[in-house]
Amino acid sequence: MKEFERARWRCRRGLLELDIVLQRFMDQYYRQLDQHGLEQFERLLSLPDNDLWDLITARQVTTDDNLQQIVELLQKS
Repeated sequence: MKEFERARWRCRRGLLELDIVLQRFMDQYYRQLDQHGLEQFERLLSLPDNDLWDLITARQVTTDDNLQQIVELLQKS
C-alpha cells in the first residue's frame, strides 16, 4: 500500500490534464501491473510534464518498446 500512495503522490503534476489521466490510470490499472510494469511507470513519471503529455496524446512516439505498454494504458485512461 505504501508504494501505491507514493506513486499516487508522484502523479500530482503541474498540468491539470496530466493529473486527471494519471489519477484515472492509478485507479484502473496500477494495481494490476507486474514488477516490470511498475518500473516502466516509474520511468515515465520521471519525465518532464510536457514530454509525458506528448507521449500520452501521441504527439510524440516512444522508441523504447518497454514503455509502449504503459503508454497505451495511459492513452486509454
